[in-house]
Amino acid sequence: MIETLFLQVKTLAVACGGGTFFGLPHWYKYVCGHDFRLLGNDKGGSDIPLVALAILEIMLRIAAVAAIAYVVFGAIKYEISQGDPGKVNEAKGTIINALVGLMIATFAIAIVAFLGNRLG
Repeated sequence: MIETLFLQVKTLAVACGGGTFFGLPHWYKYVCGHDFRLLGNDKGGSDIPLVALAILEIMLRIAAVAAIAYVVFGAIKYEISQGDPGKVNEAKGTIINALVGLMIATFAIAIVAFLGNRLG
């Protein structure tokens, strides 16, 4: 059973073909081109950190999409505030916080991608 699982993971990592799911990278993105090493061996260390980086990149991309959704939500709140100063300030705060979150997620994605490409 375990050997079958390892064979499937090895096949996925070596193949590295196909499209993406909603533009998200595969969990084996940084393992492409060589056999998947779960525990490490005499040729090198484990690939678990590379898989963790790919999963972190997926989560950060989802966070960036959520931040964009909050910008849209803040814009809708701004439109329906009808000039009420309290609601306008609340909507502006939502938009600003979402944009800050989007910037943080974007920079984090760039850092993770850089590390993944350097280590992989």
